[in-house]
This record gives sequence, C-alpha cells and structure tokens, in this order.
Amino acid sequence: MSIKDEIMKSLKTEILTLKLKPGAILSETALSERFRISRTPLRDVLKQLSLESYIDIYPKKGNLVSFIDLESVEQMIYLRSVLEKEISKDLSAHLPLKGVHELREILDKQQAVIDEDEDSERFLGLDDAFHQSLFQLAGREFLWNLIQQTSVHYARYRRLHMLRKEKLVDIHKEHQTILEMMMHKELDKLDELIDHHLREDINSRYLQENFSEYIKA
Repeated sequence: MSIKDEIMKSLKTEILTLKLKPGAILSETALSERFRISRTPLRDVLKQLSLESYIDIYPKKGNLVSFIDLESVEQMIYLRSVLEKEISKDLSAHLPLKGVHELREILDKQQAVIDEDEDSERFLGLDDAFHQSLFQLAGREFLWNLIQQTSVHYARYRRLHMLRKEKLVDIHKEHQTILEMMMHKELDKLDELIDHHLREDINSRYLQENFSEYIKA
C-alpha cells in the first residue's frame, strides 16, 4: 500500500468513526507534518476525499470534514429498503439452515454487547454483519460492497443514532423478528418491518436536537 493510500485509509476511518467530526478543519500544514508528506501528494489525497464526499474544499475556508447530508442519507435508506425487501423475500423461499445459524450467532453477539454495555462501535459492526449476511446468503454481496463505497453520510448518521442503548435494543429485536418472519415466510409483514427498521430514524428529531452542528444546512 502506498503512502497516499495509507493516509487516505486513515482519514476515511477517522471521518467515518467521527474522530474527525463534521465541520472539522483539515489543515494541510498539520496533515503534512503528521504524515510526513509534502503538500503535492497530500493535495491529491484531499482531492480524492472531496470527490468521495468525505470532505469539502473551500477556496477561502480550506478543507472541512463534510457535514452529514440528510438528503444523501434518505437516498441510501431508499436504496437499502428496496434491495433488502427483495432479498428478504428471496431468502424466505430458500434460507439454508447454515444461514439461520450464521444469523443467530450474530444476534447472540449483539445481545452480548447490549448486556455488557460495550462500546456501540462493536454493535455497529455486528449490525453491518447481520445485513451483509443477508446480502451474501441471497448472492448479492456485490451490491452490498457497492453500497459501502457511497455511504459516508449514512455511516455517520447510523453511528450517532447508535450512541443510545435503547436504539441498540430496538435494532436487535427487529433483527430477530426479520429472521423469524423469513423462516416462517410471513411476506406480508416483512416489507413493513424492513421499511420501519431502515426508515424510522430519518423522521426522528434526535439528530437535530442533539447534533444539529453536524448536519448540513
């Protein structure tokens, strides 16, 4: 991996995990000193981060970590909702026993995180693991990977919501119910549950009331 790739990976991780918060200034001087790299290759990294919506570059203000764009979040929710409804229907018709065990194992790990009051970051990883498994079991992992490449706003939106333990409990319960409905082929209820599971938070006031400074105006 080249030095530019390493810097890109580090900055992306820090932005996605909110170590670098929306609106934070990325000083070229500070980054150049931190990574011991000259301005020219560093600007290439920053330009690519801008193209992928991780940062915004302003001629007079400089480089700022992008604010969370709720319109982009809604578009991602729509895409995932459409795909996961179809995937859940496909799996209802032929969900292998191995897949059931795989999903239940993830649910058990999610419950352990809740019971032990662990960092929500681990739960977020398990939430991804549950949904990724659905895509994989349906033979749609390519689509999952495609979604991950364009989810910088959605990923941070999810992290902020998962700071609440009650949200983790709700997600776990809904995951359990999704699995049960697929196993029992309750197709009439699956669409409604998946829509609620993915869309509920976009209509809440939680982000505006607690993290309005992170939201794109």
